[in-house]
Amino acid sequence: MTLVRNLAAAAVIVVGSAGALFCQGGVVERIKVHGSSLEKNLSGDTPDREVSIYLPPGYATDRDRRYPVVYLLHGYADSDETWFGAASLYRADAAMNKAFAAGAVRGIILVMPNAFTVFQGSFYSDSVVTGNWEGFIARDLVAYVDRNYRTIPEPRSRGLAGHSMGGYGAFRIGMKHPDVFSGIYIMSGCCMVPGRPSPALMRRAAGIRTMEDVTETDYPTRTVLATAAAWSPNPASPPLFFDLPMKNGQLEPSVVAKWAANAPVTALTEYLPNLRRLRAIAMDAGNKDDEAVPGTNALDQALTRHGISHTFEIYDGDHTSRIAERFETKVLPFFNANLSFLN
Repeated sequence: MTLVRNLAAAAVIVVGSAGALFCQGGVVERIKVHGSSLEKNLSGDTPDREVSIYLPPGYATDRDRRYPVVYLLHGYADSDETWFGAASLYRADAAMNKAFAAGAVRGIILVMPNAFTVFQGSFYSDSVVTGNWEGFIARDLVAYVDRNYRTIPEPRSRGLAGHSMGGYGAFRIGMKHPDVFSGIYIMSGCCMVPGRPSPALMRRAAGIRTMEDVTETDYPTRTVLATAAAWSPNPASPPLFFDLPMKNGQLEPSVVAKWAANAPVTALTEYLPNLRRLRAIAMDAGNKDDEAVPGTNALDQALTRHGISHTFEIYDGDHTSRIAERFETKVLPFFNANLSFLN
């Protein structure tokens, strides 16, 4: 385990006489984890990924205790630093401390990898361009955490959650790997239904020729490039190695089909037995979130149509306005109720 920064306390820190760090709450480590699943990706991203790990109060002293783990996936253009540490937006560590102090949750380890790529996101998909992120999460990262921390190394004690692109990733990976995770929570998930290519946006995306162009283009165009890198990779099409769903103003049916196949509402019929093996599924979206509400509604309807047990809530908010609050009051209690804390 390679620490890439000093231990960052998730609450009040007291420096002891020997220089050790103690805190009235959990502790956050930021380490690096090598992902064999990410090796040799065509975009040149490093397979050595930073990972923020929250260790709950008592972890350092109660050496015989083992803990369930919740794996968190951040959104597009974010990183783990958006969620952990005093300068973060969502303060997952502080939320865990508050929930623990209030008795709303027992001890849980939280794990979030830095999934920021040259395209600013991979949609947690397997691609020769950005690397096999599904494999990294479900195999490499879980195996590393189980080897190096006192986890309960069973599916019944592992949860998977995410926001926006991370919510998409949580459902995508969770429905494929009930042998790894038993509960999933989707916060304001994106990309649940097949999208409709915008001709203007596709023209801008088609004008991107180099990796330097990728970093300099506007946000909407960059999301199209990231989607293509994830869902329609093409090793025979350098230098960006992907195909777009529209070329010269005309739809490319084979590429459109690939993108549609990656939408959970389309894909879930293939994984119904897996979805029925999951212990619990929950999802939510803010009523002012034009990006997430239609897709989450469609996913709710598809799960209901196939008899897949789940919970679904539309709350008063937009895409990011109440994420920290809801992580504390909804997501953590969900996993507290649905993960096994028994060794």
